[in-house]
Amino acid sequence: MATTSAPGVTEEFIARLAERAAEAEELRRLPAATVEEFRDSGLAGLLLPERYGGRQADFPEILDPIRCMAHGCASSAWTLGFYMLHNWMLALFGEQAQDEVFGAGPVLCPAPLAPTGRGVPHGDGIRLSGRWSWATGVADADWIMVGAICGPDQAPYPALVLLPAADIRIEDVWHTAGMRATGSNDVVITDAVVPGHRVVGVLDIYSGTAPGAALHDGSAYRWPMVPALALVAAMPALGSAERVADLFAQRLADRVLAYSGVAQKNQPAAQIRLADARVRLRALHGLLDHTVGRIQAAVDARERIGRAVRADARAAAAHIVHESRAVIADLLEASGASAQFTANPLQRAKRDVDVICGHVVFDYDTARELAGALEAGVKISPIAMI
Repeated sequence: MATTSAPGVTEEFIARLAERAAEAEELRRLPAATVEEFRDSGLAGLLLPERYGGRQADFPEILDPIRCMAHGCASSAWTLGFYMLHNWMLALFGEQAQDEVFGAGPVLCPAPLAPTGRGVPHGDGIRLSGRWSWATGVADADWIMVGAICGPDQAPYPALVLLPAADIRIEDVWHTAGMRATGSNDVVITDAVVPGHRVVGVLDIYSGTAPGAALHDGSAYRWPMVPALALVAAMPALGSAERVADLFAQRLADRVLAYSGVAQKNQPAAQIRLADARVRLRALHGLLDHTVGRIQAAVDARERIGRAVRADARAAAAHIVHESRAVIADLLEASGASAQFTANPLQRAKRDVDVICGHVVFDYDTARELAGALEAGVKISPIAMI
């Protein structure tokens, strides 16, 4: 089981996530002990600006901790990873909003980003109403960010809007086959008045030119949002595939095939599947390192990160997730019927990653289409998710 250099991500912490995985799935949210341990761990402050007591690390440092947490529980890694990411997103808002939110340090802030709400002008801000799905971790939220179409009818624009959790109503709809512990319920907001400093344009965040990019002296805040989101969201899938490979290797040591009495470790087919999985996972790490390194180099050089590069990163993240799913399926197929018991982490990993594959950012056809179109010089929508 891997560890990282980030505070709080130790073998013991990962083991406790694994121990609570069944409980978390039953609760359909993170156990209170996991939330408390996360708040105390310092992980939420990894990308928090130094001026608010955070580590202000380079953006790629968030990826390894999330991947390793998935060795314990994919749902927990997903939820805690997005809590970490969303503190970074909050640092893209203007100074007044950050002073307001980060007064006591990092917060737990879900962010259903699809613009399914409407913000109409109201004074210097907006009046917001709508309903949002996929609000991961909303049961423990301090604040929430939502996507909305804002502005007057004749000049609407997509934006992210920040509100205290007290302004929302949670609808319990999260009854799913996998990723159950994320508690990604619906959120309803009715006529909430939001000041202008808590509204930021999506196009600025997509391109890495949001207000916070100039406020803090750290490269992380110049990262474009969609590659950041896609790569973070891919880590629970990759970590789950690594964990399944580890568990499959452990099973080979003891498993004797029914009826034949042959030890599975002596079966060439099982040996081939294990070696194949290890090679495919190493290839995914190579793709991840190349994708992250390309963007980080551009960020460090203060270069503009064009749409083609951003689309390529989304396609790479989608490939990591779908290939991780395929690795898990291949190994589970060779693990016997006992792997399907609900207490077995192998089947939980498969169900969780099946659900991860359904996230809009991992739509494999769309991700590849956007990357290919931009490389070929074909025009795409100005609000395409890249």
